[in-house]
Amino acid sequence: MLSSLSHVFSRAWSGNTVSMSSALLPKPQMRRLLARRMKFHLFGAFFVSLGCAALYKFGVADPRKRAYAEFYKNYDPMKDFEAMRAAGVFESAPPK
Repeated sequence: MLSSLSHVFSRAWSGNTVSMSSALLPKPQMRRLLARRMKFHLFGAFFVSLGCAALYKFGVADPRKRAYAEFYKNYDPMKDFEAMRAAGVFESAPPK
């Protein structure tokens, strides 16, 4: 067994190793490589941006609209004005 291992190692280091055949490796695609990759990445970017837009709409914009609608449903601007007037915020409308 030791002699068979020494035979394998001596063959590997002697420079007589078996090289890979060029038929085993596929040829690299040199033509239209950029166009093919751009098409893939453009479709990917489009769908990712659609997903982000949907997440923003349903996660941020719609809850914000509901919050503003709820606030202005019971908002009385004259009551708010009188409170600011009493606090002395306005120079042209002195407190009563």
